[in-house]
Amino acid sequence: MIVITGGSVAGLATALALARQGRTVLVLERGGPPPEGPPGAVAQRWKRPTVPGWRHAHTLTSLGVSVLRRGAPEVLAAAVEAGGVVLDLVQAMPPYPLGRVAGDDELVSLACRRPTLELVLYRHVRDLPGVEIRHGACVRGLEVEAARVTGVVCEDGTRIPAELVIDATGRRAAGRSWLGAAGIGLPDDLTSPSRLRIFSRFYRRHGRAAALNRGNAAGLLGDHYASVLHPGDDRTFSVALGVLPEDRMMRTLRDPAAFTAAALATPGVADWLAEDVSTPATGIRPITCPPNLLRTLAVSPSPVAGLLPVGDAACVTNPLYGRGVSLALAHAFRLAGLLTAHPEAGPAQSRAAARLARVMFMPWFEAAAEDDAERVARWRAVMAGDPPPPRPGGLTMRTVGAVAGTDAYIWRGLIRVLMGLRTPSEVFGDPAFEDRVRRALGGAPPRPVAPGPTRAELVSTVMAGAGS
Repeated sequence: MIVITGGSVAGLATALALARQGRTVLVLERGGPPPEGPPGAVAQRWKRPTVPGWRHAHTLTSLGVSVLRRGAPEVLAAAVEAGGVVLDLVQAMPPYPLGRVAGDDELVSLACRRPTLELVLYRHVRDLPGVEIRHGACVRGLEVEAARVTGVVCEDGTRIPAELVIDATGRRAAGRSWLGAAGIGLPDDLTSPSRLRIFSRFYRRHGRAAALNRGNAAGLLGDHYASVLHPGDDRTFSVALGVLPEDRMMRTLRDPAAFTAAALATPGVADWLAEDVSTPATGIRPITCPPNLLRTLAVSPSPVAGLLPVGDAACVTNPLYGRGVSLALAHAFRLAGLLTAHPEAGPAQSRAAARLARVMFMPWFEAAAEDDAERVARWRAVMAGDPPPPRPGGLTMRTVGAVAGTDAYIWRGLIRVLMGLRTPSEVFGDPAFEDRVRRALGGAPPRPVAPGPTRAELVSTVMAGAGS
């Protein structure tokens, strides 16, 4: 039997992939089961205090949709039946060069709230033969014999033997502490600060939807803040405002009037908030984003066999980029495939799992660290009234994005990176792509895009809103 510790997206997806191979799987989940009823309604009442991003803005990128299309089409169909919408990103493509090309069909995303998506995934996995989901079960440690994990120990003292333990405990990455308690140390994880505080709110749409100027979203990633709208299931959408955690002037975004004022000041978002279009469905929900983390236990062969992390227990990147759930789904299915080739816990399995995690996560960790460092430097300069930092020498998301709206070839490359289908080095490192971007950067100025409020204008807007 394989024991999976944690019953969120990564754990559930791993259980699904393993069950389809005929494996017997036990999922141990600390929280309680979800309520019964229509997913779009009852999922929002499912209490998940151990999932930090549970009630915040969410999107499933092209990578996640492609994983579900291939590995769990029933889950994707259930999400759509629950009100989710598969968005065709090509509709936002610039007109030159004209026409669709091969591969454009994969440029989609799923507009669906995280609780709704997780509930339909949960119900599908719960009903699979060979899978048991045990709620209220908190693992406190591992049983280790002869450099091999042989089971887990729960808080109530229950000992559960296992041929393999999958750590799906999310950002806690509890495997490190379990090994530490067993006297097994690990090198430090790789970490890089994200430096982002997000305030989000959900709305219910009762009028016609406005345009999405970013394909699967509306809004902007500006030079001193971010304001992004994501459509969800069941005629809902979210607005997320991102600022530096140390930005004292933006702390008033907790206030609904200040939040609304800032959202209304953002091009692409204001049209969605008209009184005849939508009304707020929740209060303001703040969250300070965790640092980007690449776990040693994931990318280096484990000192003990039989313990493998998946999803956020392997790598965490800034949720601003919307990659987490899609990467977790992809990792779950690829890890299950790896276990077909390496079914026995041992050094070969550990090495193969570490190689897989390095290939899957290292590019995204490095990209998040680079993009966050560049963004934080710009935002801090604007906040302090200093000159902007020099443009990086190589291509970045920002430099490519500056001209993506003028050329469909460049746009497609950027979208494939943003949607997780290709890594930055695969696209930005291509000489033909780089040459095209640099020619566009040095040629005619990009088509004008509404830049959003200046720092002074946003501060004034927020202060006025808070005082109203």
